[in-house]
Amino acid sequence: MGKINRGSGIVGLFFLLLSAASVWAQNKAAPVVLANYANRDTLRLTIPEAEAMFVRKNLMLLAQQYGVDATRALILQAKLYPNPNFSFARGINQPDGEPTELAGQVQQEIVLTRKIKKQVDMARTNYSLAEDNLKDVLRTLKYALRSGMYNIHYLRQIAKVYDEEINALQTVVDAYKKVEGDNYVSEAEIVQVQAQLYALQSEYQGWVDNINDQESQLRLLVQVTPSVYVVPVIDPTVVKADPLTYGVGTLLDSAHVNRTDYKIAKDNLLLSKQNYTYQKALAVPDIYLAGSYDAHGSAWPYFESMGVSFDLPVFNRNQGNIKNAQLMVKSNGAQLESTEKTVDEQVCRGLQKAIDADKLYKSIDPAFASKFDTLATKMLENYRVRNVNLLTFQSFYDSYKTNIEQLNTILYNKVNSLESLNLLTGTDFYNKQKL
Repeated sequence: MGKINRGSGIVGLFFLLLSAASVWAQNKAAPVVLANYANRDTLRLTIPEAEAMFVRKNLMLLAQQYGVDATRALILQAKLYPNPNFSFARGINQPDGEPTELAGQVQQEIVLTRKIKKQVDMARTNYSLAEDNLKDVLRTLKYALRSGMYNIHYLRQIAKVYDEEINALQTVVDAYKKVEGDNYVSEAEIVQVQAQLYALQSEYQGWVDNINDQESQLRLLVQVTPSVYVVPVIDPTVVKADPLTYGVGTLLDSAHVNRTDYKIAKDNLLLSKQNYTYQKALAVPDIYLAGSYDAHGSAWPYFESMGVSFDLPVFNRNQGNIKNAQLMVKSNGAQLESTEKTVDEQVCRGLQKAIDADKLYKSIDPAFASKFDTLATKMLENYRVRNVNLLTFQSFYDSYKTNIEQLNTILYNKVNSLESLNLLTGTDFYNKQKL
């Protein structure tokens, strides 16, 4: 059997490693297309487009909206007065020759102390509560949508680095295997490079699993099929927003007006006050007016009468319900005060976190990422021509991927801190994007 010529083996190895560097450089210039999603339907969405789909198609919001409509119907019900009552009786087994007795009565309940109006007021407050609960669900899910899209975007940037490094390293391993046994590359070095490749593939799968989890949540929010892979299209300028564009006073004022959980706490207090008034009104009994007609059943052949009846509030004056309603007013008052303090603390802390994230973001050299990318390409070339050893090569790439992870984490934390302020103030102050 012929043996591979030593000179031709070195040349072959050189060109194989050169192809690895070429693969790396091409991957750097290519858009982010992770291998795991190459065969799936891709849906590119900006945040405004995703929000429009979310509001239009999300089943949780639709269910909440039906609940709001159902609560509105109770306002109509609360306005209705009690129906009149009619009774009729006819005698049986009358003695022979005696006329049959006939009797009838109409009775109407007269509601006193404006109980109907009080019921309507409570029904309207319950409707406001249902609306605020819907808006609170919308506020929370909107944050989950936007935060998830930013998270996917930056996770994809990290995964892209792994994808590039795996492809380039796989080419190196393939090149080494072609000349294995010819003493150009030691077997130990081949094993080490393979071990690094397997470690990268394992780490890469972890990032892909994370992206898949985020994608699953995003698909549920915008209601697309599991076969669709959503690619967030992010405006690169949003990360540059300054959290100090708005003062803390403006943010707090907005939170007090627009935070739906704060509105819910105020509505609960109002409802408890209305219920307390209503329970006191129930202590006053309603009266019943009645008109009766009786033929051949009394001393007169035809007897007509009018009457009135009402309960005597001797034992039950609704004392327990009144006491309960009174205590609920105090409870909801304390809850409102607690919610107000919580809102103030959350907004102030959220602004501080955004300021800290902004300082860290601004401390990064804008050219840092591109410089690191250039160094990564040069490092692969130097390793190809054996200017650096395997240990140096591995150490550099461990540092490279770690820094890429940290850089994208910093960018995500900056953008997400602004989204948190939008959530905490109930207003889209930051990261505004147009359709």
